[in-house]
Amino acid sequence: MDVLTALLLLVHLIPVSTAKNGVSSKSRKRILPDPVTEPPVTDPIYEARLYCNIPSVAERSMEGHAPHHFKLVSVHVFIRHGDRYPLYVIPKTKRPEIDCTLVANRKPYHPKLEAFVSHMSKGPGASFESPLHSLPLYPNHPLCEMGELTQTGVVQHLQNGQLLRDIYLKKHRLLPNDWSAEQLYLETTGKSRTLQSGLALLYGFLPDFDWKKIYFRHQPSALFCSGNCYCPVRNQYLEKEQRRQYLLRLKNSQLERTYGEMAKIVDVPTKQLRAANPIDSMLCHFCHNVSFPCTRNGCIDMEHFKVIKTHQIEDERERREKKLYLGYALLGAHPILNQTISRMQRAAAGRKEEIFTLYSAHDVTLSPVLSALGLMEARFPRFAARLIFELWQDMEKPSEHSVRILYNGVDVTFHTSFCQDHHKRSLKPMCPLENLVHFVKRDMFVSLGGSTNYYDACHREGF
Repeated sequence: MDVLTALLLLVHLIPVSTAKNGVSSKSRKRILPDPVTEPPVTDPIYEARLYCNIPSVAERSMEGHAPHHFKLVSVHVFIRHGDRYPLYVIPKTKRPEIDCTLVANRKPYHPKLEAFVSHMSKGPGASFESPLHSLPLYPNHPLCEMGELTQTGVVQHLQNGQLLRDIYLKKHRLLPNDWSAEQLYLETTGKSRTLQSGLALLYGFLPDFDWKKIYFRHQPSALFCSGNCYCPVRNQYLEKEQRRQYLLRLKNSQLERTYGEMAKIVDVPTKQLRAANPIDSMLCHFCHNVSFPCTRNGCIDMEHFKVIKTHQIEDERERREKKLYLGYALLGAHPILNQTISRMQRAAAGRKEEIFTLYSAHDVTLSPVLSALGLMEARFPRFAARLIFELWQDMEKPSEHSVRILYNGVDVTFHTSFCQDHHKRSLKPMCPLENLVHFVKRDMFVSLGGSTNYYDACHREGF
C-alpha cells in the first residue's frame, strides 16, 4: 500500500469524533542500508520482496538480548497484520485467484497450522469485546474476500509468535506456566485480518491457550487513540502531507505515462485507474507469484509495477525530508505511546498485570509510531511487521529500569531521537526508562510550536 492510500484509509478508520553489552553496532543498524547485502541504488523489486515478507527459514533476531544481570519485566508488541488479499480491484480485470483456506499441502506452511485451525474452531464462543465476537477467527474462503488474511499471513504470525515464545517464555520466563488473563492485554481493530493475525501470533506464543483467559478489546481507530482521538492540528498536518504527495505525483511524468498505458490496457480513464490504487492489487500478484492481468489490449507488466513501486520509494524519501508527516506522526502516535509507558511504569513498580501487551494493527498504525520515535530511516511496515518495546530491571541496581526497542528483530534503541547518544555515555545496551517517559510526556511536543502537552499541541491556534 502506498503512503497516500494508507493515509486516506486512516482518515476513514479514525472515528468521526476525532473523537558490557554484547550488542554490536552493526546489529543495531540493520534497518539502515547494508552496503554488502543491499543494492547500491534503489531496486523496486528488492524492496517489494522485503514488503511481501514471504516466510522462510527462521530469521535472526535481537529480541531478548541483555546482560545476565538484567531481568525482563514486560513486553509490548505492535504488529501489522499479515499478508492479505487486495482492498482494491483493477477495473475491468479478473481478481487474482488466491485461496484463503488453510491447508497443509500448500506453501508457505507452519508445523502448527493444522493445530491452529483446530484450536480456532473451538473458539467461536470466546468472550471478545463487541463487535469482534462476530468476526471469523481464521480465514476460510476458497476465493479470498477483499482484504482477507491469507495462509501466508497466518504463517507469518505463527512464526512471529513462536519466535517470541522461544525468547520471552522459554528463555526469560516472562509469564509463569499458570499465567492469568490479567497478565495479558490484547487489542485489535475491527478487521478480521487484524483479529486473525493477533490470534495466530498468540497461538504461536501460547499454544493451545485456554480460551477463557483470552479477551481481545476492540479499537475503533487505526491510531489506537482510544478516547483521545480528537486532534484538529494532527488532521491539518495530514492534509498538508497529502498535498505534498499529490504535488510529487504531478511532477513524475513517467508515473503519469505508466498510468496512462495501464488505463488503455483496461479501457478506463486514467483518473479512474489511479483512483483504484492499482499497486495494491499488483503487490498481491507479485507476492503470490501470479501473472499481472491481461486484456485484449495487452498486459499490465513488471515495468509498470517497477515505475509505481519506485515512485513509492521516492515518496517515502521526500516524506522524511519535508517533515510534514513527522508532525502528524507525533500527534498520531502520542496516545498509544502514552498508554505504553503507563503500563511500563506500573510494571516497574512491581505490578504483575498486563506484562505482555499485543496491539494487532495496520501499516497506518506502525508508521506514525516509527516516525514519532525518530526512526526516520525505518522501512515502511511490511506484512507482519513487528515493533517491540522491552522493559528490563537491572538486578544489581533494582530501582533502575531500561527499555529496548526492536523493529523486525533489529535493535533500533539507539536510533530513536530520545536515546541516540546514550550508548556513548553508558555501557548498558539499553535506554533508561526515564528517557522514554520524558520524551512521551514532554519532549514530543517541543517541535510542535512549543506546546507542553497533547491537548495544547492538538488545539494550538495559527498553525
